[in-house]
Amino acid sequence: MLCLGGGIIYKVPYGKGEASFRLPESVRPEWLLYGRPQGDDNNSEFHPASNPLQLIDQALHQPIGSLPLAELAKNCKRAVIIISDITRLCPSHLFLEPLLNELNSGGMADSSITVIVALGIHRSQTETELRTLTGNSVYRRVRVMNHSPAEEDCLYMGTTQQGTRVEINRHVVQADLRILTGNIEPHHMAGLSGGAKALLPGVASRRCIEANHALSKKTVKAVAGSPDNSIRQDMEEALSLVPAHFLFNVIVNHDKEMIAAFAGDVIEAHRAGVLQAKQLFCIPAAAQYDLVIASPGGHPKDIQLYQAIKTLQNASSFTRTGGTIVLIAECEEIYGNGLFQYWAETYSDRQQAIDKLSQTFILGAHKLEQLDALLQKHRIYLHSEVPSAVCELLGFYPANELQSTLDELTFARPIQAAIMPYGAITFADKNQ
Repeated sequence: MLCLGGGIIYKVPYGKGEASFRLPESVRPEWLLYGRPQGDDNNSEFHPASNPLQLIDQALHQPIGSLPLAELAKNCKRAVIIISDITRLCPSHLFLEPLLNELNSGGMADSSITVIVALGIHRSQTETELRTLTGNSVYRRVRVMNHSPAEEDCLYMGTTQQGTRVEINRHVVQADLRILTGNIEPHHMAGLSGGAKALLPGVASRRCIEANHALSKKTVKAVAGSPDNSIRQDMEEALSLVPAHFLFNVIVNHDKEMIAAFAGDVIEAHRAGVLQAKQLFCIPAAAQYDLVIASPGGHPKDIQLYQAIKTLQNASSFTRTGGTIVLIAECEEIYGNGLFQYWAETYSDRQQAIDKLSQTFILGAHKLEQLDALLQKHRIYLHSEVPSAVCELLGFYPANELQSTLDELTFARPIQAAIMPYGAITFADKNQ
């Protein structure tokens, strides 16, 4: 924040850099920041670990509800470690080598270990991205591969009580030691990320994921920060059909710096991190603002619209009905999902598309329905690399000239405004 004549300069993350803008001195925006419980900026519980490797080691050697990983590895022939893709903040490269070393201590050779990226239906990672995710040393040591959600690459393992046909990547099924990893943060559909989410949707078939996510239309909507919802229950029931033997989950900040680590039983270790994640990422929605200026937090959270819509959902919780959101998100991949793009560009009558999607859950296209609900409540401007024609097609107001847009929105009228610099991981606490 920099004070200059005629206004104050603010900066928020944008792609791998920053976007700056000026607001009049008469507009004093609140900062919507995660990690500040009860206004306590010095809560050490939420500070990044000074020695993340020590934190990893402690978690691995004090597993919750489970034998140590080295013990579990004894007499196993094949192990798979499931990791997050580049759209997630999880620093897999920090803990993969310690996990491999534990497996080695249990008698498993590197040649018996495969790392699989839990894409769900996200795009495959490039070789450069795979190296970034795992680190060069791990990439050279073990086989690293992308998950394929194609039905022919997955095996049917049974059906959950809610009717989801559980189809899981054949390499995962055929391993006799399955290790799930990821980071824990609130999630609009599953309540929280982490835990069983690495299995389903992480390494499940497209139709399995679609059936699981379709539960959002049939049951009470999940509350971000709570595991008590049908979608997560369905994910965790899948564990009874494809058991995962060990979990390694972390809590990280927007810079991927590790705050906490949890290892052991998939359910118990995950739940150990749930409360801390909720306290960190969910903040009171004390006011409803006229204007919220929101950034997902830069790369990778603003890599595409498919991911950036999550920030709009969070910003909406702090914006009054009829208020304005300015989303500052690079979106270099534009849509980020083929079905999202198809439904947006194929139907000239948007309401017809929304009516169809309200009746049938279509994975990928569901983002258009989520966006439409937000556009019904707020006027939304988008500052990004998305072509203006695509912005307008989707219902956004293009904000190619960010400063001009904000000048118009703040000119000669009193408004309550807020800035949300890490919108992808800043959630409203629904219990406040």
